[in-house]
Amino acid sequence: MDQFEKLRPVGRLEQYSTSRHQAGFYLNVAVTATYVLPDSFKLSVKDYVYRACETVIAEHPVLSAIPVADDTQQPYFVRLPQIDLDQAVSFESRKNGSLLIASADKDPIPDLDLQALLEKQHNTPFTAPNAYWRLCVLTDPDSQRKFTAAFVYHHALGDGTSGKAFHQTFLRALDSTESENRETKSIIQSPSTPLLPNIEQIHPMPLSFIFLAKKLIQAKVYSYRDPGLWTGGKIQKEGKTNLRLVPFSKKLVTSLRRVCRLEETSITALLQTAFARAIFAHLPAHYTSLNCTGAISCRRWLPDIITDEVMGVFVGDIEESYTRDATTSIDPRIFTWSETRRSKKTIEAAVQRKGRDAGPNLLKYVNDFQQELCLSKVGSERDKSFEISNVGVFSGEVVPRKPRIEGMVFSQSASVIGNAIGVSVITGGDGCMVLAVTWQDGVVEESLIEGVVKYLTRDLKDLIGLE
Repeated sequence: MDQFEKLRPVGRLEQYSTSRHQAGFYLNVAVTATYVLPDSFKLSVKDYVYRACETVIAEHPVLSAIPVADDTQQPYFVRLPQIDLDQAVSFESRKNGSLLIASADKDPIPDLDLQALLEKQHNTPFTAPNAYWRLCVLTDPDSQRKFTAAFVYHHALGDGTSGKAFHQTFLRALDSTESENRETKSIIQSPSTPLLPNIEQIHPMPLSFIFLAKKLIQAKVYSYRDPGLWTGGKIQKEGKTNLRLVPFSKKLVTSLRRVCRLEETSITALLQTAFARAIFAHLPAHYTSLNCTGAISCRRWLPDIITDEVMGVFVGDIEESYTRDATTSIDPRIFTWSETRRSKKTIEAAVQRKGRDAGPNLLKYVNDFQQELCLSKVGSERDKSFEISNVGVFSGEVVPRKPRIEGMVFSQSASVIGNAIGVSVITGGDGCMVLAVTWQDGVVEESLIEGVVKYLTRDLKDLIGLE
């Protein structure tokens, strides 16, 4: 490792992920896309995937970087001299045959092959000196021009938007490969382009006195815990990530967006409230409150070099609480839109702060990331119930006789020290929305997840009168 080119230090927000990975507390994030190639593409899927990877690696220098010394408090990035695609890319033939996650207007069809692949990947760490990303391709023997590519990556390399950026670049690269007469290479030389700066280098990450004082008191003096708060089982190191994919049709998603506009709220706020309702419906009555977190992209207020087309970790967080009384009623068929509007205001307020008083800003006060943020918490109660992380809509344009992206999935490893349930959301080029629900063995019962998912699906359909 000493022979590799040393790049820049790992930033504090990036170090939050390197420490969790090193401790085995959170391994990776993934953004998956199903590609459809036009009939004019005559080579094998592997040829096109390898050629597109060469272009993507050249455009995103972080794909050639890995963090080292992540067991210390001074980790840094080094550049791998080359990427071996035979190591980074894998191909697997589908067993169930269906590439369809959700159709335009019919009931969703679960993609069991992808669900199994992602669950396995979210339990598999990265190991130097291999690349800290993997591209796992599902092919279908009955459809030679379709494939599903799961881009799995270390969270210190990129946030959720970075996964969308990867697929945007990959889609453009696929289009250019058809007309290029060149050999398919498996060994790709790394670019010499410098890494983008970490968020601490380009944003002041300010903290108000009141916010800082409140957090210090909670951490060092006293932190009140609502006796009615549900957060799943206590923090435990052992236990694999489980995953369920929950798809929704374009018809349902389009109708939900229309209803949200009429109710002056948003899809993200709706999902937060609806998920809280679904959890309460399956908990004993003495559980009366839930804490929810979410991620918001900071790119909108960062310098112009940080766009949605680049890879890096540029996220902040939001927190919201829900009570049983406010989210449910005597008649469970009555949806509480006032809670979704309140949640939307919380999200808007976080955006208006432009990164001030956010959780990542407190990382400057952490001395030992592994001990303080990970190991010291084992055996204690967690303080968060569930997460809704929505990276929005993939905006790839559909052009006739060009490669296109249809369904997409955004997913993450379960967080040992985080929420009991994680929900990652994306809407693909086909207009269908998929929720990837993850939880850790021993923290949440599978029966609870199944009940919550069924209730949530019924609740959302009832909102628009869909059978």
